[in-house]
Amino acid sequence: MVMKRLTAAALVLMSSVAATAASAEEWPSKSIRLIVPYAPGGYTDTVARITGNYLQKTLGQTVIVENRAGGGGIVGTDFVSKLPGDGYALCVCSIGAVSIAPIAQGVKYDPLKDLTPISIISTIPQTVIVNPSVPVKSMQELVDYAKANPGKLSFGSSGAAGLMYFSVALFQARTGTKMTHVPFKGGAPATAAVVSGEVSLSFTNMTDALPQMEANTVRAIAVTGEKRSEFAPDLPTVAEAVLPNYSAESWNAIMAPGGTPAPVVNKLSDALKKMADDPEVKKAMAVVGASTVYTTPNQFRSAIATELDQWKELMKEIKANKT
Repeated sequence: MVMKRLTAAALVLMSSVAATAASAEEWPSKSIRLIVPYAPGGYTDTVARITGNYLQKTLGQTVIVENRAGGGGIVGTDFVSKLPGDGYALCVCSIGAVSIAPIAQGVKYDPLKDLTPISIISTIPQTVIVNPSVPVKSMQELVDYAKANPGKLSFGSSGAAGLMYFSVALFQARTGTKMTHVPFKGGAPATAAVVSGEVSLSFTNMTDALPQMEANTVRAIAVTGEKRSEFAPDLPTVAEAVLPNYSAESWNAIMAPGGTPAPVVNKLSDALKKMADDPEVKKAMAVVGASTVYTTPNQFRSAIATELDQWKELMKEIKANKT
């Protein structure tokens, strides 16, 4: 009797595994949700819509972009981490909520267990922009003014968990300056706040900065990447201007809930590899100052692990300079 029960249980298990495998092989058979953990209109939202259009065409299923903003990307990322790993809900995640927030403030999800890395899809430097009324025209002038007026300058960010915030926190720690933080629900509203004068400045994604730079509604004084941007070659890097070895570059990536089957991961990975080389996608990304990127799931997982270690050290530096 016991043997019969064990045999029956084994058959049920094998049947379940076989059904899951078959389902994964047939993926996708219905519409896919693409969760954006930021407000509409910003860099991540733009990248998500470019990606969604490509995947919809390539996979043959409707891709619905869904914004779930809040907490510098934590709210939306946490939401995705709790969904079933069936391939029908994906996250256009970013460095802040994946590699920084788990170290800086703690989150309810483990980015390497509760999420499945698929591929980084774009990278972009941040641009240091100031309201034209702020009396600084270079990074050195920004440092000098901030030191002479502690707390007077305010900066906008996408929230206390994101790269926009921590790039400024690191800058302040290394320059001995102090500015007042004002959080928003995304990069786009933070940039709009610089334009209106609600805040003095922002280290914002180039996607959000470029239109304002072209309209002369803000003054751009530097970029935060390791090298100058091809989209704004006249702007020096922060490292060139005042802080050697300073770099803060943003990425967006496709991640799935933990436990997503390998066949789904592989099919998504193959599609994203082709997307990175697609001329139309490259052109669309370039319009907003972003570069297309592809990484294998294993390369992406390793990159996250490395970044988590790096931010542990940087967080020690930020905290040490606060005391």
